[in-house]
Amino acid sequence: MNVIIYGAAGGIGGAVAEAFARQGATVHLTGRTAATLEALAARIREQGGKAEAAVVDAFDEEAVEAHAASVGRIDVSLNLVPRGDVQGIPLVDMSVADLTRAVTAGLTTNFITARAAARRMVEQGEGLILALDSGSAHGSPMMGSTGPADAALDTFVRNLAMEVGPRGVRVMGVWVAGIPETLTLEKLRAVNAGIDADALSGIHANLDGLRMLRRSPRLPDIAEMIALLASPAARGMTGTWVNATGMFTS
Repeated sequence: MNVIIYGAAGGIGGAVAEAFARQGATVHLTGRTAATLEALAARIREQGGKAEAAVVDAFDEEAVEAHAASVGRIDVSLNLVPRGDVQGIPLVDMSVADLTRAVTAGLTTNFITARAAARRMVEQGEGLILALDSGSAHGSPMMGSTGPADAALDTFVRNLAMEVGPRGVRVMGVWVAGIPETLTLEKLRAVNAGIDADALSGIHANLDGLRMLRRSPRLPDIAEMIALLASPAARGMTGTWVNATGMFTS
């Protein structure tokens, strides 16, 4: 099995890559920074897995197509490329650029990477294309550009699934929100500059309290669940989004 992960160097990408590698897949790690990709690939190989790293800009159509061609058969394509979301600002106070950036970036990279995979998967008669967002399209105040960006991606996944499904290709998305291991000060400040250490602790506690299980899904849980979607156990699933948020109660 060949798995391509776009934006693989982040926390989610690394965990998912390791989960697929443990199942015997060859993981093709892509992103913009060679050093972080090579470090992840080396770690997977040290664990006995198979990994290849390549610098690929997911905004570059030709680069994505060329890399996909070099991989050959693609069984799973997963897009984890950052969108540049802006949060923590009321919509009425946001600039046009801050609102639209995540919508445009998220839809652009997911379209380019999904199209490259779909073109090859329809010839194979099978394959799985995966996207990931927070499920904020259904209403999340103060989430800024995240809700509109999620809405665009949700719709794209469902429509693509309807088009390529008759050729045996599955297209799905996963909603994840507030994975504790990924909620660091550095990452949160990238979307909300007002976050400090006390606020971060409060966010973690608040997120736990909002879940039905009163605990947040951990990164290994999310990674294993994503890998499960590519297994025979999930072959009847397509055109939908899996809610892995722990089911927020409000």
